[in-house]
Amino acid sequence: MIEDIWVDPAVSALRPDFAVLVIGVYGLRNGPTDDRSRAWLAEAAEKAVAADDARVEAWRETYRAFGAKPQRTRPSVDALVRRMPPPEINRVVDAYNAISIRHGLPIGGEDLTRYEGTARLVRAAGDEPFEVVERGEPAIDHPEIGEVVWRDDRGVTCRRWNWRQCVRTRITEETTDALFLLERLAPLSIEELRTAGDELVGLLEDVTPEIRTEFRLVGFD
Repeated sequence: MIEDIWVDPAVSALRPDFAVLVIGVYGLRNGPTDDRSRAWLAEAAEKAVAADDARVEAWRETYRAFGAKPQRTRPSVDALVRRMPPPEINRVVDAYNAISIRHGLPIGGEDLTRYEGTARLVRAAGDEPFEVVERGEPAIDHPEIGEVVWRDDRGVTCRRWNWRQCVRTRITEETTDALFLLERLAPLSIEELRTAGDELVGLLEDVTPEIRTEFRLVGFD
């Protein structure tokens, strides 16, 4: 699966420094937030990057480059570092949120069994379906033309690069196979990106010691 993931050249043209560390994790046994994952979040909150950190500001600049307003729809890492204490979701989501706020990089977590086809980062045509819940009911939204989105064969899986995930592919307590997308812009280094990936896998191994993992760096020469 992860060997087929790609970034469209139209996205790379916006930020040639963009890279995504893709991590496939197989055999997870997830569960509700517990004392262990709660401690990860608490420790990360103490060491979280500031909202005005250059690594976070790089994402706000990038949102403006494709027409988004980062004050209204914030990059995921920007929203997280402004929300303390961090939200408690489940053990796996808690793990990647803790790494995100420690390193100042957006991390997406996706349920691989919910994917249809290959994940790719593209600029939207505007007619792609985006599955949401509105007033407690399933609904379909659409991205704006030219918006940067992650998608698969069925539709958009995350809007505005990393702003909002669709309900279909989100990680739940039943997730066993997951895809993690650690997204980098300068000044965050490739070395720190890889370190963050190793730290994430370490936490996931604490959740499920026998997981199988694979890594791939996409979009950076």
